[in-house]
Amino acid sequence: MSLKSRLFSLPGIWLQRHAQVALSSLGRLFSNRFSSLMTCAVIGIALALPVGLHVMLSNLDTISGGWESGASISLFLDQNITNDKARSLAETLRQHTRIETVELINRETALEEFQRLSGYADALQALDSNPLPNLLVIQPKVEYTTAETAEKLAQELRLLPEADIVQLDLQWVRRLQAITVIAQRAVVVLAALLSMAVLLIVGNTIRLEIQNRRTEIEITKLIGATNAFIRRPFLYTGFWYGLFGGLIAWFLVALSLILLSGPIARLAQLYQSSFDLSSLDPITVLVLLSGSALLGLAGSWLAVGRHLSAIEPS
Repeated sequence: MSLKSRLFSLPGIWLQRHAQVALSSLGRLFSNRFSSLMTCAVIGIALALPVGLHVMLSNLDTISGGWESGASISLFLDQNITNDKARSLAETLRQHTRIETVELINRETALEEFQRLSGYADALQALDSNPLPNLLVIQPKVEYTTAETAEKLAQELRLLPEADIVQLDLQWVRRLQAITVIAQRAVVVLAALLSMAVLLIVGNTIRLEIQNRRTEIEITKLIGATNAFIRRPFLYTGFWYGLFGGLIAWFLVALSLILLSGPIARLAQLYQSSFDLSSLDPITVLVLLSGSALLGLAGSWLAVGRHLSAIEPS
């Protein structure tokens, strides 16, 4: 064989050697199925917690986004505004370019509803006059339902001479979003801590395997094997631990979403909603599997780098 053909065959030989080591490492894991499954399960549970919280927060963002788009503006008119003037103002506001609908709730209807729902009907009948004002419930158009644009519209409505109180029903949504941001930061911190735990789990597992194969490593070094050659199967073992741990985490999160989807769907029906839990998207699954495999590889690399150099044939 010429030098050129041998050089071109080197990448193929390199890939073949790595494939052989990867498969042999996988076979060694399957030969110790129970202990390998326990290690992978611990990794999977550690990774499933932050991933599951991330998915739930993503669903919460979807819900809060829908709530924000459905938020309305309550315009309480001055007590001196009659029903005819309130109807006239409602017709005028319906022509506004940023307003979708305007619903007039006159003071008589509001009082009747309050009497029916509050349980104080007898006490309210003793009042000399109706204390409730006329109310306009204003729904902005879809493109003006964000917090900023809705606030600008509310400021404009406050300048109306007929306006008494203008209430933008977005404050609680903003508070929910602020809490969500804090929860997202907490998930990031939790993911970092549990990633360190995965590194320690894989590193300790590889350390124990190195100690169990100490005699084999010493004999391999005696016949001239390099540290890189000896390190390779342990690195692939850590890679497999991480990958299978990621698959278990994926399964646990998917199973949890299936178990929760039914009760959440029934709860949504009680609120006349059709919300469904969104599952793991392909990008999240790819990040989970690749990240878990890299964590396993990194944990193995740290353990091998620390303990392999300490083993020398005597």
